Amino acid sequence: MRLAHTVHRPACRARNAATHNRRRDPRGIALYKHSMIHATQLCRAGLAGLRDLEKSEIEAVVAYWHRGGADLAHLGVDTARMGTPDDMRRWYRSRLRTGDKAQPQIAYAITLDANLVGYTLLNRYERGIGHSHWHIIARDVRAQGISSALYPHRIKMYFDTSDIQRLTHQTLTRNIGVNRMLDKFVAVAETGFVTNPDGLALPGEFHMRYVTRADVPRLFEIAARSTA
Repeated sequence: MRLAHTVHRPACRARNAATHNRRRDPRGIALYKHSMIHATQLCRAGLAGLRDLEKSEIEAVVAYWHRGGADLAHLGVDTARMGTPDDMRRWYRSRLRTGDKAQPQIAYAITLDANLVGYTLLNRYERGIGHSHWHIIARDVRAQGISSALYPHRIKMYFDTSDIQRLTHQTLTRNIGVNRMLDKFVAVAETGFVTNPDGLALPGEFHMRYVTRADVPRLFEIAARSTA
């Protein structure tokens, strides 16, 4: 099956939102100050969290992509889409959350014990369709259950902070770790060749999964069963 998808891109335990003061991260990644926290969840690595990305943290995202943090070949990245470091800084400044639910792109921080360890991006398109991406940028905390622990909270956050009606997960079929995590929550709906994938990816074979607002309670039920 060949999917003719074309995407038009724009040029643990829950806790309520709160504010925190800036702290120093031993990994050298900037931490937050007065940033909205969307959720926290205990996992085997510590206290994982989701909050708004801040301007001071954009450099950590740029370093991940342009200074060897990301395995571009494994992620299937089209380096022509990455732009320059200055391009990326400009892009992420426009992705800082404004509170407008119609904002085309929103960036959020992934934290562990209050330290920035990754980020997630929501791309919003017409007809209420959204695509999401997430990256653990701190190498030493990868594959420690952070993505699984935060998954229901992350999906709820997307729907709470935007007006999307359906979220699409588009993942390379060869990305075993990501697909294994998603398999716990959402079944693959389609698999095929995508000529113009969302984000920075090259054309390739992708799994497509779809999540709606109505699915959010079920995701929390699945998470609760897996930790019982």
